[in-house]
Amino acid sequence: MARGKKYIEARKLVDKSKDYTIEEAIELVKKASYAKFDETIEIHVQIGIDATKSDQNVRSTIALPHGTGKTVRVAVFATGEKVEEAKNAGADFVGSDDLADKILNEGWTDFDVAIATPDMMRVVGKLGKVLGPRGLMPSPKAGTVTPDVASAVKEFKAGRIEVRNDKTGNVHFPVGKKSFDTEKIKENIISGVEQLSKLKPANSKGKFIKKIVTASTMGPGVKLDSTGMNIV
Repeated sequence: MARGKKYIEARKLVDKSKDYTIEEAIELVKKASYAKFDETIEIHVQIGIDATKSDQNVRSTIALPHGTGKTVRVAVFATGEKVEEAKNAGADFVGSDDLADKILNEGWTDFDVAIATPDMMRVVGKLGKVLGPRGLMPSPKAGTVTPDVASAVKEFKAGRIEVRNDKTGNVHFPVGKKSFDTEKIKENIISGVEQLSKLKPANSKGKFIKKIVTASTMGPGVKLDSTGMNIV
């Protein structure tokens, strides 16, 4: 893939052979960030799984102590008293068949998280082809199929995020914005990686957290030294 001049110049700042301390990596990521907007800082973690085996796949949620800096739009599938509970908790969109029809017929996915009460899975189940590829399908493993929609809405609004591996066995998630203090990003990274480490599947053998790279939305990756983190 062809890269622009700004990216190429930013990449020159990074020593690809070096594992940087978290503080060094964050400062370098900020320095190498050249976009005019407040870029998201992400981490990309290579984990020790066979992604082709369903019993080794990772899908759950983690809570970052300082959130991601992103405004999270939450859609809730519910009926009855759960509708008001979801609205009072701050849900952006609440509905049932009407919400499902809008997604199915219009391809509408203008939200970041979808939460459903268990009885709504009869409605949500038919949305798999639309929501699945976008990582938006509610799941009990991810805490997005629950009778306690109010708590789920509040948690995702406050910074709880879903983590799941891709087809290559890597996990990607945001840890803040470029404008965040370095210490807050550091605490988010350590907390996020340590929580991810605890999600190691029983059938995953050997080292689980193999490699950690951090980068801004547009910038080059910086490899992290995980010394001092409580990981497996």
